Amino acid sequence: MEPRKVNLSEKFAAFDDYWNPRIVGALNGQHVKLARLKGDFVWHQHENEDELFLVIEGTLHIELADETLVLNPGEFGIIPKGTLHRPKAPEEVKVLLFEPQSTLNTGNLENEFTRKNLDSI
Repeated sequence: MEPRKVNLSEKFAAFDDYWNPRIVGALNGQHVKLARLKGDFVWHQHENEDELFLVIEGTLHIELADETLVLNPGEFGIIPKGTLHRPKAPEEVKVLLFEPQSTLNTGNLENEFTRKNLDSI
């Protein structure tokens, strides 16, 4: 692997669909992904992987069993493995995700939101 620079604005301009993460980098068994989010996702959990959500643009709500994390641009939240959660985006949100390569976006279930083979951009 060679050193490289990634321009987030250029990468986000390459797609406009929601809840479909794209891989923009990999390191030490982790994927760096970008996604556009809008509307409600599904309640799910990841048994073996922690997730990091870094908000680039917009406001992301992550519902948990007893609270809601509200993340604004420049803020990130870490969802520990095994934590039931549901991301929500009342308006479009652009996020950077950092998680193990094995992470399935819908965690412990498969449905219309599940993306098994992610595109790299």
